Amino acid sequence: MSELAIRTVEKPWGRSQLPAPFTVPFGKRIGEIWFEPVEEVYSLLVKYIFTSEKLSVQVHPDDTQAKDLGEYDTGKEECWLVIDAEPGATLGIGFHGELSADAMRAAALDGSIEDLMVWHPVQAGDFFYIPAGTVHAIGAGVSLIEIQQNSNITYRLYDYGRPRRLHLDKGIAVAKGEPYAAALHRHLAPTGTVELARGRYFTAHRVEGVPDAALLEEYDGPLLVLPRRGELGLGQQVVRPGECAYAASASAITFNPESQSILVRAA
Repeated sequence: MSELAIRTVEKPWGRSQLPAPFTVPFGKRIGEIWFEPVEEVYSLLVKYIFTSEKLSVQVHPDDTQAKDLGEYDTGKEECWLVIDAEPGATLGIGFHGELSADAMRAAALDGSIEDLMVWHPVQAGDFFYIPAGTVHAIGAGVSLIEIQQNSNITYRLYDYGRPRRLHLDKGIAVAKGEPYAAALHRHLAPTGTVELARGRYFTAHRVEGVPDAALLEEYDGPLLVLPRRGELGLGQQVVRPGECAYAASASAITFNPESQSILVRAA
């Protein structure tokens, strides 16, 4: 098992104070904490995101769409686990009703797309799976873990008047003008082992304590592990909350009976 290098990313919409165990250097606003991908699971990227302002309304293509649009990257499917949220915090995902491509373009240009989206109130424990093509935006006051395909393709549809480039042609071409499926969102109890995601690109579980034999067998291969509570180990190495590590197999990890962790493997 090897600990992944951390990339701390400053953002204008980041925060000067973060939930434990993270700290922020004086005068900085941290928006993202990335764990650098390793070759064995290079198709996966895991990061923490912390917001003080709304992020842009955006969409990601799937693999086929990315190729058809001439991108030199894969598409991007992702999921979010909210770990902290200020009162009134929301995530914008999908639309209230069906929306044509022309109507979506017009709404992106005049800003009304923000009102056409559904803004879901969130709290710690909310989980959302975001298929490629889903129009979405992370609101202010949210801290979450994002598990995604290791892709950098983001098409911005609307950015609240900020002076950044939009990608309307490509974004509208891949965006689904439809409501977000309720089955892709659920609220997790604070404790307990639960399957988070089982998609085309990755599988993820939140594990309470020591995984059972069936789960160890399912993760009998390269994976990423993020401790959320308590420490995990392998030999002399210790992995703590706020860190992420690669392991050749879940059976190689020493799980703490009092710990809670997230396991992620490529599909």
